[in-house]
Amino acid sequence: MNVGCCGVNFGSLSSSIAALRFPNWPRSLSFSSRTLIPFSSLSTPTPMDSSPQPTKPWLLVGLGNPGKKFNGTRHNVGFEMIDAIAEAEGISISSVSFKALFGKGFIGNVPVMLAKPQTFMNVSGESIGAIVSYYKIPLKQVLVIFDDLDLPFAKLRLLPKGGHGGHNGMRSVIDHFKGSRDFPRLRIGIGRPPGKMFTANFVLSPFNKQEREELDFAFQKGVEAVRILLLEGFNKSASFVNSAKYLEQHSQ
Repeated sequence: MNVGCCGVNFGSLSSSIAALRFPNWPRSLSFSSRTLIPFSSLSTPTPMDSSPQPTKPWLLVGLGNPGKKFNGTRHNVGFEMIDAIAEAEGISISSVSFKALFGKGFIGNVPVMLAKPQTFMNVSGESIGAIVSYYKIPLKQVLVIFDDLDLPFAKLRLLPKGGHGGHNGMRSVIDHFKGSRDFPRLRIGIGRPPGKMFTANFVLSPFNKQEREELDFAFQKGVEAVRILLLEGFNKSASFVNSAKYLEQHSQ
C-alpha cells in the first residue's frame, strides 16, 4: 500500500489495518487509549455447542490474613485453597487490585477471577465488595472460601447461602453485600481448640505434619469441587462434597 500519496484518509487507513491484523475485533471498537475492554470480551474461542455461556466471570475468594507470620495458619486455609486452584488451573494471582492479590483466567471455558484480600480478615468485605461492584458480578457467582471451627478437621462443606456463623471475615463480606447472604460458600473444617486453648490462639496456630497431609488432600478435593461447580452446576458439586460417601472417606 502506498501511504505517501496525498489525500489519504488516515482514519479509514487505521481501521483497514486493524481489520487486517485483528479480523475478529468488532469494527466499532475504538483505538482510543482510554478504551476499556470488558472482561467478558477476552474469552477464548470455544467449539460451538448448545450449552449457555456465562455473561459474567465467577469470582473465587479465599479469606485470610496477609503477611508471612500468618502463612500456614488455620485462619488462612481460604488463601491456601485459592493457591491450590491457581496452581491447578495455571492462573497467576501476583497482581494487586482492589486491595487483593488478584488474577484472571479460565476453568474449562468459564472465565474466573481469583482473589485473596490483603485487608486483614475482619475487613475482607472492603476488597470483595469493591470487586463485585466494579465487575457487576451476580452474587450467585461469588464463591467465598474460609475456615470453619464447627467442621471436623479437613472436612469440606459447600452451601448455597447462609449466615456468618460468628466468622468475622464472613460478617464483613455480608455487610459489604448490603446484608445479602445469598452467595455460595465453601467451608473448610479446622476443628476445635484442644483443652482450654483460646480460640484466637488456635486459629492463628500452624498445622502439624499429619494435619498438613490431610489438608493437602482436602485441597485436592476442593479444586475438583470448584471445577464441578463452574462446569456442571451447584447441585452436582454439593453432592460431590457433601455426600455421605465423601464424608465417610474423610472420617477414616
